[in-house]
Amino acid sequence: MTIAALVLGMLSLAAPASADRIKDLGGFQGIRSNQLTGYGIVVGLPGTGDDNLEYTIQSMKAVASRFGLQLPANVNPGLKNAAVVIITADLPPFAKPGQKLDITVASMGKAKSLRGGALILTPLLGADGQIYAMAQGNLAVGGLGAEGKDGSQIVVNIPSAGRIPDGATVERAVQTGFENTPGLTYNLARADFTTAQNVAAAINSRLGAGTAQATDAISVSIRAPVGGDVRATLMSEIENLDIVSAEPSARVIVNARTGTVVINSSVRVGTAAITHGKLTVRIDESERVSQPAPFSKGETTKEQKSAVGVDEEKHPIFLIEPGPRLSDVVKAINAIGASPADLVAILEALKEAGALKAELIIL
Repeated sequence: MTIAALVLGMLSLAAPASADRIKDLGGFQGIRSNQLTGYGIVVGLPGTGDDNLEYTIQSMKAVASRFGLQLPANVNPGLKNAAVVIITADLPPFAKPGQKLDITVASMGKAKSLRGGALILTPLLGADGQIYAMAQGNLAVGGLGAEGKDGSQIVVNIPSAGRIPDGATVERAVQTGFENTPGLTYNLARADFTTAQNVAAAINSRLGAGTAQATDAISVSIRAPVGGDVRATLMSEIENLDIVSAEPSARVIVNARTGTVVINSSVRVGTAAITHGKLTVRIDESERVSQPAPFSKGETTKEQKSAVGVDEEKHPIFLIEPGPRLSDVVKAINAIGASPADLVAILEALKEAGALKAELIIL
């Protein structure tokens, strides 16, 4: 794949400025998801569990005690069919009791696989230590593992983690307080003073002068009447306003591992002369047998033969005029036959020479 095919395919998507809905650029402060975590037991495993880990034994005894069953202190149940797990979930904003959540279950012990297991009823806690959901259900595991008697094994994906769709039920709602805060604050996902000013201007144009004010490159404060129904209507109207996004900062993103290069439409270069060549030194070694004539009393010997050659690809110096856009930069570099790996070196050299007017980010 050429550099032009790699990058120029994005030209039709790039524009100096574009119209976007406000809801696609960020979100209102306080309207966010919350992370939940739980500690539980998965049972019903086909011999792929934690075996006899001490904390697994303690957990199983605690589960048994919920149902009035007291195991003797000197009795340790065989636990190859059980595993201690950590459960995680995201509680979306405005989630109400009775709604379902998807959960992720991952082993925290020696379990080889959770395939076929069932999670025992487990509370999910928030950062404040309060219970917000209860989780339970049969796991769906995408990975698998197999092991032979000689110790050979094969593992596909990650069999020690799985998911339970709709595996948790919300028991408590998180109060956002958006209906009675002094005002609303809209936060951009990416800091940009121009875009923040454009958001404030669009809101003022629709709802009246002085309604919104950009407080920094991220936040826009909005005056709003108190009341959940009034604010819900107001926020819906604001989210669907169209604004002209600011032209993004000039950036060149390079993934050195895969050779992927992405150049946005804001990139400019100054006057620069580029040449690209490759020097290859080749040494070929071979052996030749020297056979003396009959009755000459000579000895058969091996002779080493070497051939040394140098190949150099020559490319003319290519001049880049000042101020070209993305298409000109790509065409110029592609004209000298640079591969993605070579392009990284060329871009770094242009940056060091001060000719690349962009931020160079190498992943």
